[in-house]
Amino acid sequence: MRISLVLAALGLALPASANDGFGGLSSVGLTFDQTDAVEMVEENLFISIDKVAVDYVFRNTTGADVTGEVIFPLPPVHVWASWESSMNLPEDGAILDIVDFTATVDGKPVQVTIDKIAVIEPEWVENRPLSEQYDTPGRDVTAELERFGLPMTMDVQAIREQLLAMSPEEQAATKAAGIADFYEGDPATDSPPDAYGLWSIVTRYHWTQTFPAGAEVRISHAYTNRPPGGLFYWTYPPEDWNTYLIDQYCIDEGTSKAMARALDNKDNDEFNDYGISYHIAYVLRTANSWAGPIGKFKLTLDKGDPGNVISLCADGVKKTGPTTFVIEKTNYTPDRDLEIMIVLPGDAWP
Repeated sequence: MRISLVLAALGLALPASANDGFGGLSSVGLTFDQTDAVEMVEENLFISIDKVAVDYVFRNTTGADVTGEVIFPLPPVHVWASWESSMNLPEDGAILDIVDFTATVDGKPVQVTIDKIAVIEPEWVENRPLSEQYDTPGRDVTAELERFGLPMTMDVQAIREQLLAMSPEEQAATKAAGIADFYEGDPATDSPPDAYGLWSIVTRYHWTQTFPAGAEVRISHAYTNRPPGGLFYWTYPPEDWNTYLIDQYCIDEGTSKAMARALDNKDNDEFNDYGISYHIAYVLRTANSWAGPIGKFKLTLDKGDPGNVISLCADGVKKTGPTTFVIEKTNYTPDRDLEIMIVLPGDAWP
Protein backbone atom coordinates (compact mmCIF):
# COMPACT_ATOMS: atom_id res chain seq x y z
CA MET A 1 0.00 0.00 0.00
CA ARG A 2 1.36 3.44 -0.91
CA ILE A 3 0.31 6.62 0.87
CA SER A 4 1.48 10.18 1.47
CA LEU A 5 2.35 11.21 5.00
CA VAL A 6 2.73 14.73 6.26
CA LEU A 7 4.68 16.11 9.18
CA ALA A 8 3.67 19.73 9.61
CA ALA A 9 5.77 22.13 11.12
CA LEU A 10 7.54 24.71 13.09
CA GLY A 11 7.30 28.34 13.96
CA LEU A 12 10.22 30.68 13.46
CA ALA A 13 9.38 34.25 13.32
CA LEU A 14 6.47 32.25 12.11
CA PRO A 15 3.11 31.22 13.35
CA ALA A 16 3.34 27.60 14.28
CA SER A 17 4.78 24.14 14.62
CA ALA A 18 2.70 21.03 14.20
CA ASN A 19 2.28 17.36 14.88
CA ASP A 20 3.00 14.73 12.30
CA GLY A 21 -0.10 14.24 10.19
CA PHE A 22 -1.34 11.99 7.42
CA GLY A 23 -2.12 13.42 3.99
CA GLY A 24 -0.55 14.69 0.82
CA LEU A 25 0.29 17.65 -1.34
CA SER A 26 -2.10 19.43 -3.66
CA SER A 27 -1.53 22.30 -6.05
CA VAL A 28 -2.32 24.79 -3.27
CA GLY A 29 -0.30 23.15 -0.53
CA LEU A 30 -0.99 20.45 2.03
CA THR A 31 -4.18 18.45 2.30
CA PHE A 32 -4.64 16.38 5.45
CA ASP A 33 -6.36 13.03 5.10
CA GLN A 34 -7.25 10.13 7.36
CA THR A 35 -5.51 6.76 7.62
CA ASP A 36 -6.83 3.63 9.31
CA ALA A 37 -3.60 1.73 8.62
CA VAL A 38 -1.03 3.40 10.90
CA GLU A 39 -1.59 4.52 14.48
CA MET A 40 0.45 6.86 16.68
CA VAL A 41 1.32 4.72 19.71
CA GLU A 42 3.42 7.33 21.51
CA GLU A 43 4.42 10.97 21.16
CA ASN A 44 7.06 12.58 23.35
CA LEU A 45 7.24 16.29 22.52
CA PHE A 46 9.74 18.85 23.87
CA ILE A 47 9.34 22.60 23.30
CA SER A 48 11.58 25.44 24.42
CA ILE A 49 12.39 28.88 23.07
CA ASP A 50 15.42 27.46 21.27
CA LYS A 51 14.48 23.91 20.32
CA VAL A 52 11.65 21.60 19.30
CA ALA A 53 12.19 17.84 19.43
CA VAL A 54 9.69 15.02 19.10
CA ASP A 55 9.90 11.24 19.31
CA TYR A 56 7.10 9.13 17.83
CA VAL A 57 6.25 5.46 17.84
CA PHE A 58 4.00 4.47 14.92
CA ARG A 59 2.45 1.04 14.41
CA ASN A 60 1.16 -0.38 11.15
CA THR A 61 -1.94 -2.31 12.23
CA THR A 62 -2.50 -4.00 8.86
CA GLY A 63 -1.07 -7.06 7.18
CA ALA A 64 0.54 -5.10 4.33
CA ASP A 65 3.50 -2.73 4.20
CA VAL A 66 2.60 0.95 3.98
CA THR A 67 4.99 3.19 2.02
CA GLY A 68 4.75 6.90 1.41
CA GLU A 69 6.49 10.25 1.39
CA VAL A 70 6.93 11.76 4.83
CA ILE A 71 6.74 15.54 4.44
CA PHE A 72 7.65 18.16 7.03
CA PRO A 73 6.76 21.67 5.79
CA LEU A 74 7.58 24.85 7.63
CA PRO A 75 4.70 27.31 7.66
CA PRO A 76 5.01 30.25 5.25
CA VAL A 77 7.75 32.78 6.05
CA HIS A 78 7.16 36.18 4.48
CA VAL A 79 10.24 37.49 2.69
CA TRP A 80 10.02 40.67 4.76
CA ALA A 81 10.31 38.61 7.97
CA SER A 82 14.07 38.44 7.52
CA TRP A 83 14.08 42.25 7.81
CA GLU A 84 11.46 42.83 10.49
CA SER A 85 12.36 39.82 12.68
CA SER A 86 16.05 39.58 11.97
CA MET A 87 16.93 38.94 15.60
CA ASN A 88 15.40 35.46 15.35
CA LEU A 89 16.15 34.45 11.76
CA PRO A 90 19.45 33.49 10.11
CA GLU A 91 21.44 36.44 8.80
CA ASP A 92 21.90 34.69 5.46
CA GLY A 93 18.51 35.10 3.78
CA ALA A 94 19.46 32.59 1.06
CA ILE A 95 20.21 29.69 3.42
CA LEU A 96 18.40 26.49 2.42
CA ASP A 97 17.83 24.90 5.84
CA ILE A 98 16.92 27.70 8.24
CA VAL A 99 16.15 25.44 11.22
CA ASP A 100 18.91 22.78 11.09
CA PHE A 101 16.31 20.02 10.71
CA THR A 102 17.43 16.46 11.52
CA ALA A 103 15.48 13.20 11.46
CA THR A 104 16.06 9.58 12.42
CA VAL A 105 14.09 6.39 11.82
CA ASP A 106 14.65 3.60 14.35
CA GLY A 107 17.71 5.50 15.57
CA LYS A 108 19.38 5.86 12.17
CA PRO A 109 19.80 9.26 10.45
CA VAL A 110 17.58 9.85 7.44
CA GLN A 111 18.74 11.65 4.30
CA VAL A 112 16.20 14.45 4.04
CA THR A 113 15.42 16.26 0.79
CA ILE A 114 14.71 20.00 1.04
CA ASP A 115 12.71 22.01 -1.45
CA LYS A 116 10.94 25.36 -1.44
CA ILE A 117 7.82 26.88 -2.94
CA ALA A 118 6.73 30.53 -3.00
CA VAL A 119 3.16 31.40 -2.00
CA ILE A 120 0.97 34.44 -1.54
CA GLU A 121 -0.69 33.93 1.81
CA PRO A 122 -4.43 34.42 2.23
CA GLU A 123 -5.47 37.65 3.92
CA TRP A 124 -5.59 37.57 7.72
CA VAL A 125 -3.77 34.25 7.79
CA GLU A 126 -2.99 34.76 11.47
CA ASN A 127 -6.70 34.65 12.32
CA ARG A 128 -7.34 31.26 10.72
CA PRO A 129 -7.16 28.03 12.75
CA LEU A 130 -3.53 26.97 12.91
CA SER A 131 -4.08 23.61 11.18
CA GLU A 132 -5.68 25.35 8.17
CA GLN A 133 -2.41 27.15 7.54
CA TYR A 134 -0.93 23.77 6.60
CA ASP A 135 -3.88 22.65 4.48
CA THR A 136 -3.74 25.80 2.34
CA PRO A 137 -0.61 27.90 2.89
CA GLY A 138 -1.48 30.16 -0.05
CA ARG A 139 -1.48 30.61 -3.81
CA ASP A 140 1.60 28.99 -5.34
CA VAL A 141 3.58 31.68 -7.21
CA THR A 142 6.82 29.73 -7.68
CA ALA A 143 6.41 29.80 -11.47
CA GLU A 144 5.80 33.56 -11.45
CA LEU A 145 9.02 34.18 -9.53
CA GLU A 146 10.87 32.07 -12.09
CA ARG A 147 9.20 33.96 -14.96
CA PHE A 148 10.44 37.29 -13.62
CA GLY A 149 13.84 35.91 -12.59
CA LEU A 150 13.25 36.68 -8.91
CA PRO A 151 15.26 34.68 -6.36
CA MET A 152 13.74 32.07 -4.03
CA THR A 153 15.32 33.73 -1.04
CA MET A 154 14.59 35.88 2.01
CA ASP A 155 17.43 38.28 1.18
CA VAL A 156 15.37 41.50 1.33
CA GLN A 157 18.11 43.71 -0.04
CA ALA A 158 18.75 41.49 -3.06
CA ILE A 159 15.01 41.34 -3.81
CA ARG A 160 14.66 45.11 -3.46
CA GLU A 161 17.58 45.80 -5.79
CA GLN A 162 16.31 43.39 -8.43
CA LEU A 163 12.78 44.81 -8.37
CA LEU A 164 14.04 48.40 -8.60
CA ALA A 165 16.25 47.46 -11.56
CA MET A 166 13.26 46.21 -13.58
CA SER A 167 11.77 48.22 -16.41
CA PRO A 168 8.49 50.04 -15.72
CA GLU A 169 6.69 47.40 -17.77
CA GLU A 170 8.20 44.56 -15.74
CA GLN A 171 7.38 46.33 -12.48
CA ALA A 172 3.77 46.75 -13.57
CA ALA A 173 3.61 43.06 -14.49
CA THR A 174 4.95 41.91 -11.10
CA LYS A 175 2.47 44.21 -9.36
CA ALA A 176 -0.40 42.88 -11.47
CA ALA A 177 0.67 39.33 -10.55
CA GLY A 178 0.41 40.28 -6.87
CA ILE A 179 4.00 39.36 -6.05
CA ALA A 180 5.49 42.85 -5.59
CA ASP A 181 4.61 46.42 -4.75
CA PHE A 182 6.44 49.68 -5.32
CA TYR A 183 6.83 53.09 -3.68
CA GLU A 184 7.60 55.95 -6.05
CA GLY A 185 9.49 57.96 -3.48
CA ASP A 186 9.07 61.58 -2.41
CA PRO A 187 11.77 64.09 -3.41
CA ALA A 188 10.27 66.64 -1.01
CA THR A 189 11.22 64.46 1.94
CA ASP A 190 14.30 62.89 0.32
CA SER A 191 12.53 59.51 0.31
CA PRO A 192 13.94 57.31 -2.47
CA PRO A 193 11.88 54.81 -4.50
CA ASP A 194 11.44 51.44 -2.86
CA ALA A 195 10.16 47.97 -3.73
CA TYR A 196 8.72 45.11 -1.71
CA GLY A 197 8.39 41.40 -2.35
CA LEU A 198 4.96 40.15 -1.27
CA TRP A 199 5.49 36.41 -1.36
CA SER A 200 6.23 33.95 1.41
CA ILE A 201 8.41 30.85 1.26
CA VAL A 202 7.38 27.36 2.37
CA THR A 203 10.34 25.07 3.04
CA ARG A 204 9.59 21.34 2.83
CA TYR A 205 11.68 18.49 4.24
CA HIS A 206 10.74 15.02 3.02
CA TRP A 207 11.81 11.41 2.64
CA THR A 208 10.26 8.07 1.58
CA GLN A 209 9.21 5.89 4.51
CA THR A 210 7.95 2.29 4.78
CA PHE A 211 5.91 1.10 7.75
CA PRO A 212 6.30 -2.71 7.74
CA ALA A 213 3.17 -4.81 8.20
CA GLY A 214 2.29 -5.29 11.88
CA ALA A 215 5.47 -3.55 13.07
CA GLU A 216 6.41 -0.43 15.01
CA VAL A 217 8.56 2.37 13.57
CA ARG A 218 10.23 5.04 15.68
CA ILE A 219 10.60 8.43 14.02
CA SER A 220 12.36 11.36 15.69
CA HIS A 221 13.11 14.83 14.48
CA ALA A 222 14.49 18.01 15.97
CA TYR A 223 15.09 21.53 14.80
CA THR A 224 15.99 25.00 15.99
CA ASN A 225 12.94 26.88 17.22
CA ARG A 226 12.70 30.45 15.93
CA PRO A 227 9.45 31.77 17.43
CA PRO A 228 8.28 35.32 16.81
CA GLY A 229 9.02 37.66 19.67
CA GLY A 230 9.94 41.16 20.63
CA LEU A 231 9.52 43.99 23.08
CA PHE A 232 6.68 43.29 25.53
CA TYR A 233 4.81 45.44 28.04
CA TRP A 234 2.60 44.28 30.90
CA THR A 235 1.22 45.69 34.14
CA TYR A 236 -1.13 44.37 36.78
CA PRO A 237 -4.00 44.83 36.32
CA PRO A 238 -3.38 44.66 32.56
CA GLU A 239 -4.23 47.65 30.43
CA ASP A 240 -7.30 47.34 28.19
CA TRP A 241 -5.33 47.09 24.94
CA ASN A 242 -3.39 44.10 26.30
CA THR A 243 -6.30 42.00 27.56
CA TYR A 244 -6.76 40.08 24.28
CA LEU A 245 -3.75 38.03 25.34
CA ILE A 246 -5.63 36.76 28.41
CA ASP A 247 -7.96 34.61 26.30
CA GLN A 248 -5.32 33.61 23.77
CA TYR A 249 -2.90 32.28 26.40
CA CYS A 250 -5.30 31.63 29.32
CA ILE A 251 -3.47 34.12 31.56
CA ASP A 252 -4.95 33.71 35.06
CA GLU A 253 -4.59 36.25 37.85
CA GLY A 254 -1.53 34.57 39.36
CA THR A 255 0.29 34.46 36.02
CA SER A 256 -0.67 38.08 35.31
CA LYS A 257 0.85 39.15 38.63
CA ALA A 258 3.97 37.07 37.97
CA MET A 259 4.44 38.72 34.58
CA ALA A 260 4.09 42.17 36.12
CA ARG A 261 6.64 41.29 38.82
CA ALA A 262 9.07 39.94 36.23
CA LEU A 263 8.87 43.18 34.25
CA ASP A 264 8.95 45.53 37.24
CA ASN A 265 12.59 46.57 36.91
CA LYS A 266 12.53 49.34 39.50
CA ASP A 267 16.30 49.75 39.44
CA ASN A 268 16.41 50.16 35.66
CA ASP A 269 14.23 52.92 34.23
CA GLU A 270 15.18 51.86 30.71
CA PHE A 271 13.34 48.53 31.02
CA ASN A 272 10.66 49.30 33.64
CA ASP A 273 7.47 47.33 32.82
CA TYR A 274 9.07 46.15 29.57
CA GLY A 275 10.59 42.82 28.65
CA ILE A 276 10.56 40.28 25.85
CA SER A 277 7.81 37.86 24.89
CA TYR A 278 8.09 34.83 22.65
CA HIS A 279 4.98 33.31 21.09
CA ILE A 280 5.19 29.61 20.25
CA ALA A 281 2.35 27.91 18.38
CA TYR A 282 2.22 24.18 17.76
CA VAL A 283 -0.54 22.36 15.87
CA LEU A 284 -1.61 19.24 17.77
CA ARG A 285 -4.81 18.38 15.89
CA THR A 286 -3.02 17.03 12.82
CA ALA A 287 -2.32 13.96 14.99
CA ASN A 288 -6.00 13.12 14.58
CA SER A 289 -5.32 12.10 10.99
CA TRP A 290 -3.68 8.87 12.19
CA ALA A 291 -5.66 5.76 13.14
CA GLY A 292 -7.26 6.34 16.55
CA PRO A 293 -6.05 8.57 19.39
CA ILE A 294 -2.45 9.06 20.53
CA GLY A 295 -1.83 6.12 22.86
CA LYS A 296 0.60 7.90 25.19
CA PHE A 297 1.28 11.62 24.90
CA LYS A 298 3.87 13.60 26.86
CA LEU A 299 4.67 17.28 26.44
CA THR A 300 7.66 18.82 28.19
CA LEU A 301 7.92 22.63 28.23
CA ASP A 302 11.08 24.48 29.22
CA LYS A 303 10.70 28.22 29.85
CA GLY A 304 14.48 28.71 29.77
CA ASP A 305 15.17 30.53 33.06
CA PRO A 306 13.52 30.46 36.49
CA GLY A 307 12.82 34.20 36.16
CA ASN A 308 10.82 33.75 32.96
CA VAL A 309 7.02 33.36 33.02
CA ILE A 310 5.10 30.88 30.85
CA SER A 311 1.39 30.76 30.05
CA LEU A 312 -0.72 28.48 27.83
CA CYS A 313 -4.20 26.99 27.58
CA ALA A 314 -3.89 23.42 28.84
CA ASP A 315 -5.02 21.27 31.73
CA GLY A 316 -2.95 18.84 33.75
CA VAL A 317 0.21 20.98 33.70
CA LYS A 318 2.70 19.82 36.34
CA LYS A 319 5.85 21.72 37.34
CA THR A 320 8.77 19.27 37.32
CA GLY A 321 11.77 21.55 37.79
CA PRO A 322 12.85 25.21 38.09
CA THR A 323 12.10 25.76 34.38
CA THR A 324 10.23 22.65 33.21
CA PHE A 325 6.56 21.66 33.05
CA VAL A 326 5.01 18.38 31.88
CA ILE A 327 1.60 17.37 30.51
CA GLU A 328 0.79 13.66 30.09
CA LYS A 329 -2.27 12.08 28.45
CA THR A 330 -3.41 8.59 27.48
CA ASN A 331 -5.64 7.78 24.51
CA TYR A 332 -5.41 11.45 23.67
CA THR A 333 -7.39 13.10 20.89
CA PRO A 334 -6.26 16.76 20.70
CA ASP A 335 -9.19 19.16 20.41
CA ARG A 336 -7.16 22.37 20.33
CA ASP A 337 -3.70 23.51 19.32
CA LEU A 338 -0.96 24.80 21.58
CA GLU A 339 -0.33 28.52 21.92
CA ILE A 340 2.45 29.30 24.39
CA MET A 341 3.74 32.65 25.60
CA ILE A 342 7.06 32.97 27.43
CA VAL A 343 7.86 36.35 29.00
CA LEU A 344 11.44 37.38 29.82
CA PRO A 345 12.51 40.36 31.99
CA GLY A 346 13.83 43.42 30.16
CA ASP A 347 17.43 42.81 31.20
CA ALA A 348 17.29 39.48 29.30
CA TRP A 349 17.31 41.33 25.97
CA PRO A 350 20.12 39.78 23.89
